[in-house]
Amino acid sequence: MLAMLSTRRRRALATGAALTLLGTGLPTAAAAAGDDRSGLDRFYDQKISWSACDLDGVPEDLQCGKVTVPLDYAHPGAGSLDLALARYRATGHKRGSVLLNFGGPGGAGVPGLAYGGKDFMELTDGYDVVSFDPRGVGRSSPVSCGDTEEDEGLSVLEDDTALGDPRALLARLKQTAAACARHSGPVLTHIGTVDAARDMDVIRQALGDKKLNYLGFSYGTRLGAVYAARFPGKVGRVALDGVDTLTEPLTEQGLAGARGQQVALEDFVDWCVKDIACPFGTDARTAREEVVRTVRSLDEDPVPTDFGDDFTGQDLVAALGEGLYSEELWPSLERALARLVEDGDPSGVMAFATGGVAFPARAPGPAPSPSPLVDAEDVPLDNLPAALMAINCADDPDRPTAERITADLQRLRADYDKASPVFGRYRLSEVLLCYGRPRGTDFIREKVKDLGTPKMLLVGTRGDPATPYRWTVETAERLGGSAVVLDNRGEGHTGYGSSKCVHRKVDDFLLYGSLPRSGSSCLSDEDGG
Repeated sequence: MLAMLSTRRRRALATGAALTLLGTGLPTAAAAAGDDRSGLDRFYDQKISWSACDLDGVPEDLQCGKVTVPLDYAHPGAGSLDLALARYRATGHKRGSVLLNFGGPGGAGVPGLAYGGKDFMELTDGYDVVSFDPRGVGRSSPVSCGDTEEDEGLSVLEDDTALGDPRALLARLKQTAAACARHSGPVLTHIGTVDAARDMDVIRQALGDKKLNYLGFSYGTRLGAVYAARFPGKVGRVALDGVDTLTEPLTEQGLAGARGQQVALEDFVDWCVKDIACPFGTDARTAREEVVRTVRSLDEDPVPTDFGDDFTGQDLVAALGEGLYSEELWPSLERALARLVEDGDPSGVMAFATGGVAFPARAPGPAPSPSPLVDAEDVPLDNLPAALMAINCADDPDRPTAERITADLQRLRADYDKASPVFGRYRLSEVLLCYGRPRGTDFIREKVKDLGTPKMLLVGTRGDPATPYRWTVETAERLGGSAVVLDNRGEGHTGYGSSKCVHRKVDDFLLYGSLPRSGSSCLSDEDGG
C-alpha cells in the first residue's frame, strides 16, 4: 500500500521525533550457531533487556529495549542490525505479548506506542503491549535518499516538464535510486515485508511467546499476512485492520489511493467551507478549484522554509494526504492551510508533509552501518517516504522496462489525473520511483494464500480512503478459511481508533478469543454501532 499511516501513528509523530531511549545495552546472544536454525540460534536465543524511556511527556510505565536480527537471513553471519522496541507491561493476568504495527510502510512503532498508547490500554489486561521500529525505519538503521543539491530526493514529478520528456525522467529515476542506495547503506538490499516478518519471529521468541499475537493497521495487515504465511505454526491471535491488497500491482494501488484521497479531500472541503475561516472560501466548488490552483502555484513558485528547502506543491499534496485520513485532524489541517494561503507560512503544513517532523534532520553523509540504533535526532528527515518506497518496491516484482514506461506514461498520467487532479501526480511519482531498483519478491503474490492457520480477524471500513473495503474481501478470499471479516460501516482509515464497536470486537478477540461471525457488521457510532 502507498503512503498509508494509521491515525494514532500520525498523532504520535507530531511529538515523537525527539524520542531518546535508554536501555539499549542488549548483550550479544549465544555465540555458536547451531544447525537446526541454519545459523540463526544466536538471534533466537537472545533476551530483551527492558528499561525506562528517557523523554519528557512519555508515561513512566513505558519501557524500551532492542532486539538484534541478521542483516541477511540467507547469510546470518554476514552482519546484524538492532531494532528499537517499546512496551507497556501487562497490568492484569499476563498471557503473553501482543505486537503492534501502525502502518506505513515506513511508520516507526516506538513513537507510535509512546504517544498513542492510551488507545491500547485495555489490552494490557492480558498482554504486554509491544511495538517496534522495523528495519530501515526510525532508529533501526533508517534508510534515506538524501537531500542535497546533488540529490533531489524523491521529488521527480514536480512539473509538467518531467512528464513531457520520458528519457530525462528515466535518467532522473535512476539517479534517485542510486542516491537512495548511497545514503541508505547495506540495509536497503535487505528491506521489505518478508524480512520484516522474519524479524517479527525473532521478536516473538525474544519476548518469550510460543505464538505471535498481533494487531496490524493498514500496511501492518500486509506484514501480518506475510508472517502468517511464513510461520503458520506460530500464529496466535492476529487482527488486521484496514486490510491491504496482496495482489494488485503498484499502478493499481496508486490509482485506488488517488481516488480515495480525492473523495476524502472533497469531504474535507465540504466541511471547511462551512467555517468562515476556511482559507479556500465558502463555496465548495470554487474551494476545490482553489486547492488545485494552490498546488500548481506552489509547484511553479515554491515558498522558502526555515530549513533550507523550498516548500512545493507536491509537499502540500503530501501534507493533505496525511491530514485527510481522520476527521480528528481536520481542524488543525485547516489552521495550517490558512497560515500557508494567507501568510505564506508553510511551517504548519510541513508537520503533516514530513509525518510530523518539523525540524532539521542530520545532513546526509556516508551511508550508516546497519548495526546499532541511531539517536532519534539522527533519523533522516526523509526516512518515512524513503522507507515507504524501499519497502513497497521490495514487495513488488513488477519492473516495467524503459520502453514500457515510455509507451504508457501519457496514459498513466491521464488515468491518475482523472482519479485525482490533486493527488494523481504524487501517486504516479510513487509508482515510477521503483524504476532503477532491484526487482522485488514474488513471495507475497505467490505464497500468501490458502493459509492453514488459526482464525484471523480482518476489519474493513466501508468509507476507508486508503484501503478500499474490496481489498478486505479480496484478501479474505485469498487467505481462505482462516479469515473472518468484520464489516465496519463507518468512515475513515481503519476502524479500531474511530469505532467503539470495532475496538470492542478486536479487543474481545485478542483478549478472550471471541470472534464475531464472518461478515457481521459494526454500524457507525452515530448510527448506534
